[in-house]
Formats: sequence, structure tokens, C-alpha cells
Amino acid sequence: MESQDWVYSDIVKDHFLNPRNFLMGDESNFKYDAVGLVGNPICGDQMKMYIKVDKKTDTIKDIRWKTYGCASAIASTSALSEIAKGKTLDDALKITAKDIDDYLGTLPKHKFHCSILGHDALKDAIEKYRTVEEKR
Repeated sequence: MESQDWVYSDIVKDHFLNPRNFLMGDESNFKYDAVGLVGNPICGDQMKMYIKVDKKTDTIKDIRWKTYGCASAIASTSALSEIAKGKTLDDALKITAKDIDDYLGTLPKHKFHCSILGHDALKDAIEKYRTVEEKR
């Protein structure tokens, strides 16, 4: 009998099968201001998060991502991209793994780390963006 811990919500399944803001094809086709990259050597997942920032309002105007990971990693990153778009950089940094998990209707407990990877990739992109902007 299958454990309830392995059951995905309909929202997780939808974001896995129909990922939002996924960057298809060549990265050079998306004009981004910064890219964040994180990986988890334990599970082998890797994520790249690309952000386009409205410099006047300091908000995420557009966001795209690529991931090499499981269904939970894909769904989590898709959800995060929806949550973060339109937020200020400061507000985007406040998005937690629990916020992503809640948005998705909860991930299986053993897959919660997938939502942390997306958050870390977004944080890395924002930090890189701010580093470049400080030098200008």
C-alpha cells in the first residue's frame, strides 16, 4: 500500500505538468539582469533562476528558471516564480520555503527541501543583481 507521504496535491501535479515561467531553449533569448544558481549534491537537483528587474520600482518584472530535478523541484520552482513576479526584491527575499509549500497545498515531507532550492536560487540571483548595480 502506498504511503500518504508520497501523494502529490493537484496543484503540485499541475505545476509539474504545466510549469509557469519555465525558460525553454537558449538562455540568450531571455534578456535577464541576473541569474542565480544553486544545487543540492544530496539529491542531484540544480536550479537556475533568471530575473528581469524594473530598476525604477526595484520589482521583479519577469522571472524565468531552469531546473534539473524531480517533480517537486519543478513544481516548487514554478510556484515560486508565480509568487515572486511583481514583488519588490526585498519582498521576494521574504518568500519562504513554507510559503511555497503552502501555495502548493504541501509537498510530501521528504520533498520539502525542493522548495528551499528555489528560494536559494532566487536569493542568489537577487544578490548578484544588487552586486552589479552597486558597482554602477
